[in-house]
Amino acid sequence: MIRTCMAVLFVAIFLAATSAFPFGAEGCGAGECVDCHSLSREQVMDIMAELNSKAVVDEVVMSEVPGLWSIIMKRPNGVKVPVFLDFSLSYIIQGEAIKISSKENITRSRVVELNKIDTETIPLDDAIVLGKPDAKYKIIVFDDPECSYCSKLHEVMKKIVNDNEDFAFFIKMLPLEIHPAAYDKAKAIICEKSAELLEKTLAGEEIDPPKCETDQIEKNRVLAKKLKIRSTPTLIFPDGRVYPGFKSAEKIYEFMDADTKVNKKK
Repeated sequence: MIRTCMAVLFVAIFLAATSAFPFGAEGCGAGECVDCHSLSREQVMDIMAELNSKAVVDEVVMSEVPGLWSIIMKRPNGVKVPVFLDFSLSYIIQGEAIKISSKENITRSRVVELNKIDTETIPLDDAIVLGKPDAKYKIIVFDDPECSYCSKLHEVMKKIVNDNEDFAFFIKMLPLEIHPAAYDKAKAIICEKSAELLEKTLAGEEIDPPKCETDQIEKNRVLAKKLKIRSTPTLIFPDGRVYPGFKSAEKIYEFMDADTKVNKKK
């Protein structure tokens, strides 16, 4: 029986099923798990080969969950994800780990950190800007003019820039194929680079047809595919962290605070 570093409760979600597993035992060495346990990348590769995994072992580190290794796997599509391996090297745990004290989803947080992108590779000439263009903190948003969650996020973004001049949102049009009418609306918005037209479309209002020819939407789609962005809204923070889906003002401040310690207005 493996002696783990300290008593913990690990929550793992396997294929949408939730189970709780307690680990408990005495400490080892001076309290550092590496005093008793070691694991090489080559060992993990051998284990994954037995499972016929097509993912590449990118990194092997000690998990913050005592008793487990965190194995960073790189999938064929380039996305990096963590899986867990117990100290006995007998069990691979693929799923989400929740830290009970803070309710933080450790797995999701790690995925975000592992898959940061270089914001300098994202052209912003076509972006609709909410806030001051020279604001200290610039958040890039991929948006669809017929997306209900984009509409909801838009109100949040407006409130943030009204409350805090240090923030600006650079909105790039990414009409999804599931919204056939969104293409022409996005094209019209890009042609006039109009925040007013964007607001009208997000409010469900009709706007005039595009007044120019542009291939910017195709460029945005190619870029989104390269960045592995598949849904709207998707927010990209200054340090390259990518968060898909609607986020509240509190969450946006929280995500920013984690890296920049922004002092937001109360």
